[in-house]
Amino acid sequence: MLIFSFIEETKHTNKKNDEKQSCQIKCFQEIIEIGYRVYHSYELPWFRTLSWYFLICVNYFFYGETLAEYFGALVQREEPLQFLVRYHRFISFAVYLAGFCMFVLSLVKKHYRLQFYMFAWTHVTLLIVVTQSHLVIQNLFEGMIWFLVPVSIVICNDIMAYLFGFFFGRTPLIKLSPKKTWEGFIGGFFGTLVFGFILAYLLAQFQYFVCPVEYNSETNRFTAECEPSDIFVMHEYTLPFTVQSILRWKTVNIYPYQIHSVALSTFGSLIGPFGGFFASGFKRAFKIKDFADTIPGHGGIMDRFDCQYLMATFTHVYIASFIRGPNPSKVLQQLLVLQPEQQLSIFNAMRDRLRDRGILPPAATEAM
Repeated sequence: MLIFSFIEETKHTNKKNDEKQSCQIKCFQEIIEIGYRVYHSYELPWFRTLSWYFLICVNYFFYGETLAEYFGALVQREEPLQFLVRYHRFISFAVYLAGFCMFVLSLVKKHYRLQFYMFAWTHVTLLIVVTQSHLVIQNLFEGMIWFLVPVSIVICNDIMAYLFGFFFGRTPLIKLSPKKTWEGFIGGFFGTLVFGFILAYLLAQFQYFVCPVEYNSETNRFTAECEPSDIFVMHEYTLPFTVQSILRWKTVNIYPYQIHSVALSTFGSLIGPFGGFFASGFKRAFKIKDFADTIPGHGGIMDRFDCQYLMATFTHVYIASFIRGPNPSKVLQQLLVLQPEQQLSIFNAMRDRLRDRGILPPAATEAM
């Protein structure tokens, strides 16, 4: 059956997603457990069950959206999947409503306020963890480079800031993190700029990293092969006169993506650390040192991902705002699921438009 082919063909993509899903679940668990400990809510009826139920609901919604967006042409070949995709948002809402009703039915007079505290706690955690995890996966589908470079930038900035702070740090940066210094913050910024620029140059040369993951309906496979977009093609740029006088160079050949890497590095080193400061403030508010003890000496998974989630969100917004344009593959997938008469109507409209613009020769039009 085609559905088994679908499952088989998505295994490679799922391996990457499974790792991120595991991190997401662990981060969710760590934050929810803090709420349980702080509010002493172990005896709240159904609340542990409902917290995980809402996590499943939200993941079902986001993964369904991804399935419909990227695998639409494949899904349309299988009747059961067609139904699930067509009514995905209604099903998601109905499943969520079931959990909402269960929460209302679980309310106990002596725990009203506490139960609503934890209800809000769960939903804020879902917003912080699950939504941003979904954006990480969306970035992956745009090309591995949009995942590897931002992640590496955050790691590099953390290391650079530590080294500069350790050797040159004198001036405290922020009270939330007493060990952070201005010297480390500034040094980390410049070190990260250089690192991001070089890493972008290295990865932009390989098709595997720059091509988005797409489904090929002819081969029934997911591929990362393409004609690299313009931002991954070497360009010659004329340097400003001031820079020319210093470097003695008039032009320089670089990938446009390297310029975008400067924007990513700037955010990752100037704004990204505020994700860590936010996490520090959160832990201080609840008088805990770490989110968990999953990683000996380093705390929990959330302690490692506090800046990564913020960086992933910025990367997604950056791609949507400055990079992504109309995707012919996705447009074609949407056209293929239309009724034959609708497809014919679009074909005729496109033929007339191309003829009016002179793109389609009259002879070719008549032949068609």
